[in-house]
Amino acid sequence: MILSGPPGRDVHVPPSIAVLAGGRPLVPVWQNCLGGLTFQLGTGGGRVFAKWAPAGSGLDLGAEITRLDWAGRFTPVPRVLDHGDDADGAWLVTRGLPGESAVSPRWKADPGTAVRALGVGLRALHERLPVAGCPFSWSVAARLERARGAGVDVPAALTEPAADRLVVCHGDPCAPNTLLHADGSWSGHVDLGALGVADRWADLAVATWSTEWNYGPGWEDALLDAYGIAPDPERTGFYRRLWDLT
Repeated sequence: MILSGPPGRDVHVPPSIAVLAGGRPLVPVWQNCLGGLTFQLGTGGGRVFAKWAPAGSGLDLGAEITRLDWAGRFTPVPRVLDHGDDADGAWLVTRGLPGESAVSPRWKADPGTAVRALGVGLRALHERLPVAGCPFSWSVAARLERARGAGVDVPAALTEPAADRLVVCHGDPCAPNTLLHADGSWSGHVDLGALGVADRWADLAVATWSTEWNYGPGWEDALLDAYGIAPDPERTGFYRRLWDLT
């Protein structure tokens, strides 16, 4: 099984990505659980990032392109520069944002600062993106319908709690998808392919969960404090079960 994280040493560079690099330094920086790869092309202020999704992986870069174009009007997200596809897969090139991932070695060594930035950044995202004008949904019903379509056995007794507050959710609010400035403040968000309207606990349940995966136990309340909300065990439990199903 391939786990999401920094790739190993022997990473095959797809020919399309090699062409996009055009002789610039090319560094693989991330690999997801479906075999998708992200590469940094170039260095310094001119660096860009190329995401590559292998054919047949189910990764929908087109969905991310439309969401980045919409969300970029309201909050810091990568700007789309290029995209395309061939028989091997699809690619998406974006302008690099300032800062580095919240799970870079620097921030994993300073989880208190990183977790606070995660909470503040997620709250800012939820406050800035307008629900009324959002054309995308991340509702429970839509997610379960996709899961059933993929052959997942969805429990009939899965009861959705009443919504706390509808916001435009990130859709994959795990720690690696928040970037931090050098001073420890949040810089922006990446990987918005599932962005859409849902209860804010759909994001919060997973964001807090990811603190344990990335920094160890004991950081969930710190993220909620930075966001400005009290724990909600019922909604947290439900949306974590939904995450595992979908």
